[in-house]
Amino acid sequence: MASPSSVAVSSLETEAPQAAVTRERKLNPDLQEQLPKPYLARAMVAVDADHPNGTEGRDPRGMSVLQQHVAFFDRNGDGIVYPWETFKGMRAIGCGFFTSLVFGFLINLVMSYPTQPGWLPSLLLSVHIKNIHKAKHGSDSETYDTEGRFDPSKFDAIFSKYGRIHPDALTKDEMNLMLKANRNIYDFLGWIAAIGEWHLLYSVAKDKDGLLQRETVRGVFDASLFERLQDSKKSS
Repeated sequence: MASPSSVAVSSLETEAPQAAVTRERKLNPDLQEQLPKPYLARAMVAVDADHPNGTEGRDPRGMSVLQQHVAFFDRNGDGIVYPWETFKGMRAIGCGFFTSLVFGFLINLVMSYPTQPGWLPSLLLSVHIKNIHKAKHGSDSETYDTEGRFDPSKFDAIFSKYGRIHPDALTKDEMNLMLKANRNIYDFLGWIAAIGEWHLLYSVAKDKDGLLQRETVRGVFDASLFERLQDSKKSS
C-alpha cells in the first residue's frame, strides 16, 4: 500500500507516465503562486499573472468578458450587432475589405439565431449581446466558460501547453498545433470557427517576428486588443 505522502504527491501530478500527451502539453504547476485563485473564472476581467486586476483602466460596464469582446463590434452601442457593424469593426482593426465583408456575414449568420430573444430568426442577422453566451462554439481553448466568464487557468494553458519555443508567445505552427489539439470529435462547425478566429487574429496582431504574444491574446478576450488596433490605425 502506498504511503500517505506518496499519495499526496501523486494527486498533484500533471503528467501520467502512460499518457505521453500529458508530458508534451504541460501545465503550469506554479500558477496559484503567480495569480490568486487561478481556478476561479472571472466574470468581468481578463486576468493573468501580469494583470491580476485585468486591463488597467478598463471599464467592463457590467458586461461579461465575452460580452465585452463582442461589444466592440456594436458600433452604435444599442446592444445588438448587425453584419454591417461587424464589417465596420473588422475594418477598424485593420482587416481588408473582402475579409471584413466575408467574416461580417459569416459571423452573424452563425451567431444570430442562438442569441435571439425568441424563437423567430432575424432576417437582418442581428446578434444580441446579452445572449452571446448561447453562441459560444466548441473546439476552442475554453478560456471563455459557458457563461462568458474568463478562466485564467485555461488561458495560461494556451502557453504552458503550446508555447514551446517562447513561454509567453505562440508561433504559427504552435497555434495550429493548439487548434488541432482542441478539436472536439465531429464538431466541424467549431473546428472551422476556431481556425477562422485564430488565423484572423494572427494576420492582424502577430509581431515582427511572427509571434502571437501572450498580452496580444489576452487582449482579444476583453476586446482591449481591438481598441489598441483601432487607435493605432486611426493614428497612422
